[in-house]
Amino acid sequence: MQQVWAGVDIGKAHHHAVVIDSEGRRLLSRRVANDEADLLELIAEVCALAGEVIWAIDVRTGGATLLVTLLFSDGQKVFYLSGHMVNRAADGYRGEGKTDARDAAVIADQARMRRDLRPVLDEDGLITELRMLVAHRQDLVTDRTRAINRLRDQLLNVCPAIERALDLAHKGPLILLTGANTPAAIRGLTPEKLTSWLRENGVRKGAADLADRVIRAAQSQTAVLPGEHMAARLTAELAKHVLRLTEQIEHTDALIEDRFARHELAEVITSMPGIGTLLGAEFLAATGGNMTAFASADHLAGYAGLAPRPHDSGRISGNRHRPRRYNRDLNRVFYTSALISVRYNPESRTYYDRKRAEGKLHTQAVLALARRRVNVLWALIRDRRCYELTPPTTKAA
Repeated sequence: MQQVWAGVDIGKAHHHAVVIDSEGRRLLSRRVANDEADLLELIAEVCALAGEVIWAIDVRTGGATLLVTLLFSDGQKVFYLSGHMVNRAADGYRGEGKTDARDAAVIADQARMRRDLRPVLDEDGLITELRMLVAHRQDLVTDRTRAINRLRDQLLNVCPAIERALDLAHKGPLILLTGANTPAAIRGLTPEKLTSWLRENGVRKGAADLADRVIRAAQSQTAVLPGEHMAARLTAELAKHVLRLTEQIEHTDALIEDRFARHELAEVITSMPGIGTLLGAEFLAATGGNMTAFASADHLAGYAGLAPRPHDSGRISGNRHRPRRYNRDLNRVFYTSALISVRYNPESRTYYDRKRAEGKLHTQAVLALARRRVNVLWALIRDRRCYELTPPTTKAA
């Protein structure tokens, strides 16, 4: 049975596909619109060239979603090469120009030669929704952090003492700034009146302390800064913007919690100390929720960047470095959960302290703990059982 390899350089409106045979000869090269009818025509044309087709793409989501869905519907095998891999591989091919056709040819040829490419798995809708929600939440958190930094900068144009007195990571100070944000306006209020206003606008906890703190900060400055009134207006708008982003994050968290709870591995994953709903959802989004893609815990650790690779040369040996290619999101899940477990789980704390006593730095000790936790979580998922302090023993037959 003849086998061919089809490389597709993904674009927004158009893709470029190149098909090669086992000798690397180009059998087809064409540009195709990112529309269902055109993509179906391409798939039929490529499948007519050989009995088996191996497809390879350089993007898995966004513009590639329609193509990947149609390929899965037709029972095709799809593999993924990152853009970084394609760019590095392109240096080994003749010519220096960069075109969509050349990139597609490189993708196809790399799929023909390499055996370390990850297959693109046909995910269920729940994992797809979790991946979308997790990415959306990360964007919202980034936007909120940026808006808070801009808000702090505007407050410095109004009153540095007020900026120092307020913790803008909480709702209370943000609600305060939507109504009173200049030293003169705040000085004109009594602690009782400001406290009452805060409570009427939803600040239940710590309203009196917040009112007292901000009034004392306002009383420390009587000078009117240049552009203060415009800065105060922008401050109020930014505070409202941060509050809206906070509400969107809370709404997204509720959606994530709902979808995550429906997954069959939810209880197993969250039984692991240090992993809650959000980190569990990020774990499923990063791995696809399918542990069959990882033959061993070492394989999962390598994908997470927690399995150092040897980097020896000449007389120098024993050097081990983090691999260049690994999933940053999955690495963050294990590292963050290890940090949390050090604070709240005695066994994790004992292991961390032992590594520090061996001379490891804080980061090194946390990474060592994260690597150990990969083994535990992989075994729990394999056996479909929840975490226990003392693992069950296997009785001899």
